Amino acid sequence: MADPLIRLRGVTKTFGSGGAMFQALKGVDLDIARGDFVAVMGPSGSGKSTTMNILGCLDVPTSGHFLFHGHHVEALDRDQRALLRRRYLGFVFQGFNLLARTTALENVELPLLYRGEDRKTRREVGMAALEKVGLAQWWDHTPAELSGGQQQRVAIARAIVTQPDVLLADEPTGNLDTERSIEIMELLTGLNRQSGITVLMVTHEPDMAAYARTVVHFRDGLVERVDANHYAGETAERVG
Repeated sequence: MADPLIRLRGVTKTFGSGGAMFQALKGVDLDIARGDFVAVMGPSGSGKSTTMNILGCLDVPTSGHFLFHGHHVEALDRDQRALLRRRYLGFVFQGFNLLARTTALENVELPLLYRGEDRKTRREVGMAALEKVGLAQWWDHTPAELSGGQQQRVAIARAIVTQPDVLLADEPTGNLDTERSIEIMELLTGLNRQSGITVLMVTHEPDMAAYARTVVHFRDGLVERVDANHYAGETAERVG
C-alpha cells in the first residue's frame, strides 16, 4: 500500500503551564490517504479542532510527528509552514469569511494575489474556479447580493483556486439550511471524486458525515475510532 498523504504519530498538544495547563491532544495516531474524504467528529473539547489546526499548519504539536508527503512538518519554522499552506492547502469556514465590498471573482482571486500572479492569470484561473462551483455568471456580485449557499460556493472556489492537495472544511454547512447543505456536500463530494482533492471536514451533523468515505471520531484528546464508510455514495443519496 502507498504511504498515506498525512500521518500523525503520538501527537500531543498542551496549552498553558503549571496549574492552568491543559492537554488537548494526548497522543493522536492517524493516517489519511491521498484522495480520501474524511469527516472528523466528536464532542466539544474532544481535540478535533486542535488536530485540524495542526493539519492546517496553523499550529504545531507539543510533541509527536506530523508527516505530509513524507516530510516532517513539525520541524518546519513559521515561514516554511506558511509556504506549505499556500502551496498545498485550501480552507473553507462555517462563516464564509468573504470580503464584503469585493466581487465574487475578487474574493476567489485573493490566494493568487498573495502568490504574486499577474492580473490576467488571476482572472482566468479565478473564473475557472467559479465555473467549477457553478457561479461563473455571478462573478461580479458582492457577498451581500448572494445567498448563503452561493457565498459558501464562492468560499470553496477561493479554497480550490490554487489547486491544493487538501481541502480543510470547518463546519462548512453550519450556517446553511438543509437544502443548501446538501448542495454544498454534493459539491465537495464532486470535487473529491473528480479532481482528487483530499477533503478533511469537521462536522457535528451525522447526515453530513454520511457523505464521507472515512469518519474519524475524537474523544478526550484521542482518536476513539475510525470508521470506513463503504456505502458513502449510497448513504449520501438517501440523505439527499
